[in-house]
Amino acid sequence: MGRPLTVERLLTTVDVDDAVADDGRVSVRARHEAVLADGGRVLLLDDRGWGTSAPWAATTAADVEQTARVVVGPDEPAPGGTWEESCAGYWAHLGRRLRERGVPADPARLRELPHDVVLTDRLRARLARG
Repeated sequence: MGRPLTVERLLTTVDVDDAVADDGRVSVRARHEAVLADGGRVLLLDDRGWGTSAPWAATTAADVEQTARVVVGPDEPAPGGTWEESCAGYWAHLGRRLRERGVPADPARLRELPHDVVLTDRLRARLARG
């Protein structure tokens, strides 16, 4: 019997959103995954992204990395809710997604994991062109 699957870190991969981006508008999408100790990955969120009217030349890799961490969650509290409630709901949701895929996950532990943000080569090239 193999070792149980464990989540080692969180990974957000950011790429250009070709459907929206052009020379005058930055638009990117983000894919948020759990990276398992055995190297496997489990998709957590693939419906996140953002755009700005700022030109590519005014956008840095550091800007993208920072915004990616915000965009993949936790979300702002619902009206009348608190930040703590929003965070607890977010981490519980990610824990459920993992457990549905057979990966044991404690929301409190997930919250403490390292979170890496990776920009695709295509996005880095687009940022370099400005």
